[in-house]
Amino acid sequence: MVRLELLTAVSALCHVARAGCPYMEDDSRDLPASHPAVRRDGASDAHSTSTDEFMAQFEVNDTDVYMTTNAGGPIEDQESLSAGERGPTLLEDFIFREKITHFDHERVPERAVHARGAGAHGVFTSYGDWSNITGASFLSTPDKETPVFIRFSTVAGSRGSADTVRDVHGFAVRFYTDEGNFDIVGNNIPVFFIQDAIKFPDLIHAVKPRPDSEIPQAATAHDSAWDFFSQQPSSMHTLFWAMSGHGTPRSFRHVDGWGVHTFRFVTDEGKTKLVKFRFRTLQGKASLLWEEAQITAGMNADAHRQDLFDSIEKGYYPEWVFEAQVMEEEDQLRFGFDLLDPTKIVPEDIVPFTPLGKLTLNRNPRNYFAETEQIMFQVGHVVRGIDFTEDPLLQGRIFSYLDTQLNRHGGPNFEQIPINQPRVPVHNNQRDGAAQMYVPLNVAAYSPNTLNEGSPKRANKTNGRGFFTAPNRSTGGRLVRAVSSTFADVWSQPRLFFNSLLPVEQQFVVNAMRFETSQLTSDVVKNNVLIQINRVSHDVAVRVAEALDMTAPAADDTYYHDNTTIGVSVSGEPLLKIDGLKVGYLTSTSSSGDTAKALKSALGDVNVGFVVVAERLGAGIDQTYSATFAGQFDAIVVDGSAEGLFASVGSLANSNSTVPTSGNKTKSARSTLYPAGRPMQILQDGYHWGKPVAAVGSSGAVFGAAGIEAGTPGVYELGDSNGTASIVDQLSEGLRMFKFLDRYPLDQ
Repeated sequence: MVRLELLTAVSALCHVARAGCPYMEDDSRDLPASHPAVRRDGASDAHSTSTDEFMAQFEVNDTDVYMTTNAGGPIEDQESLSAGERGPTLLEDFIFREKITHFDHERVPERAVHARGAGAHGVFTSYGDWSNITGASFLSTPDKETPVFIRFSTVAGSRGSADTVRDVHGFAVRFYTDEGNFDIVGNNIPVFFIQDAIKFPDLIHAVKPRPDSEIPQAATAHDSAWDFFSQQPSSMHTLFWAMSGHGTPRSFRHVDGWGVHTFRFVTDEGKTKLVKFRFRTLQGKASLLWEEAQITAGMNADAHRQDLFDSIEKGYYPEWVFEAQVMEEEDQLRFGFDLLDPTKIVPEDIVPFTPLGKLTLNRNPRNYFAETEQIMFQVGHVVRGIDFTEDPLLQGRIFSYLDTQLNRHGGPNFEQIPINQPRVPVHNNQRDGAAQMYVPLNVAAYSPNTLNEGSPKRANKTNGRGFFTAPNRSTGGRLVRAVSSTFADVWSQPRLFFNSLLPVEQQFVVNAMRFETSQLTSDVVKNNVLIQINRVSHDVAVRVAEALDMTAPAADDTYYHDNTTIGVSVSGEPLLKIDGLKVGYLTSTSSSGDTAKALKSALGDVNVGFVVVAERLGAGIDQTYSATFAGQFDAIVVDGSAEGLFASVGSLANSNSTVPTSGNKTKSARSTLYPAGRPMQILQDGYHWGKPVAAVGSSGAVFGAAGIEAGTPGVYELGDSNGTASIVDQLSEGLRMFKFLDRYPLDQ
């Protein structure tokens, strides 16, 4: 009887333990319906389980139930237990202690970098069988689907900072493959500031706020950041990218993602190729102007995460092509630089990208903390068929990411959190630790063993499809503390990037550097910055120096060249999709009517949002002028019948005087319902920020008052004779162009 009871108890425990159970061949039976699920069941077909089904096991529905303690006892929790009505709270009040203790600990330490982020679930679909270049299972079959999660982020700011600060942006992808999790922890920029991970604490200490004042937040326009940049010239390439439109993207949907490092593909036979990964946006690349990004940060700090969430919620699923530059081992020094140097790109016109599959984001998180905040990426999450290279930055990241997750979670069991769990069974001899979620049954938690028949068995290249290191890797020789001499040229590629931009994009880079360096207080730092920029381009150094009232160094043409490449411009090509873009319609409560309704319907048919703005809310009005700014829209349309709102405000002197102002011709432009001149400001800002602008009906007075020249690119006069279809066609054309760059002056 004792033996039977023991077997019964062990059988029950096997439902909640992932470790192998010696008494059961199949542990995939469901838990009792009354038992709250604590893990994923159905190991044998776990990979085929959809994300919805998988995550549903961990969802808690609090509808029409009684409150309980974490131990399951029903309670009420609105008043503390006290010694008398006015007495002190008692230490024995376990309800209070549990509630307040959990609250005290409900925030894990935020990430040291990439703290500000947003994410979504999706699916990756392989374009073919790539087993000729990699043994990675998720790339082994045409149309094979693999669940994914992507987390987008900024780098320098805290969780409370704004989305639209100028920064490198994180692009971290987890593939939940049928052979374990594979993470590409990358950025929207293909290169990095440093070549060796040992410098990473220095970089982050330099770009973070000052330790005495905690200022500035999420910005690099301060002395310590530029001091570091000028003392570590390896940062020049990333710096030029970050100062361009890549540093201020329109949204997370409009960026590419890059793996940054060179990795290895390894076939099942052990043959290797060198690869660089990219996720190419199928929305097209787009960016904000710096002034637009700054104002958006103040008006809507959540602009990027809101855009991502809203787009997926509306069914406008963002897509990327996952692709790789595939190279031979002997190509490591072939292109005039070292492929192991993370500050270098392989120009796309030299080695084209091979499309491997498509990634689509199609499901928002149900709970931000449980999913987006608790997902813990690791550079060391690789699968069979993918291996590392000797890139010194990559080598350091393999350690650092695991170490920081231990710090954030307070223990080694962070992989057991639902969002971190692989979609395949886990069996190993790791035990205990903080937040252990499972009940391992194997009493022989060591290898080798005989008490559990040698299980869990060790997989290798030939048995169990185990991960194996590329057989051609070597240690590289004697031990040294030095950067490879093949990493030395850090100025040629920043120049390649700058040469490859449109002239107006080059102007934006110069303007960004002027903005940042003009806020430096140290003349030594400013001079050192000019020295480094001058090694990339004397022209850029002269133009930046002009704004600082300084003299640029004499030209240093050691690394000057006129080479260009492709694929680095943000503005060189129209958008591929306009899904999820927004048009603002500026009207008056008394004027809005059939035109707005027709346009909203027609633009909705092409997946473009249409927001009607007026003085106050009412039928057909979506928001008020007081809550509106131009950065909310990708195009702006003015209702010509409301042109009275766009009259010049004139002097604001004595605006709140009770003295009659019958002689004031601008009185109609003033209202207590919105800041003075707000309708005109929205129109002018939109125009100044390169957006398409249009007027339906009478336009002359409005455009004239705004200083907008009708008929120029991106300015549309849509008279009463224009049909709705014609208006939508013109607006759609303007939205695909996204920014009209002829409006920006260039240095002469």
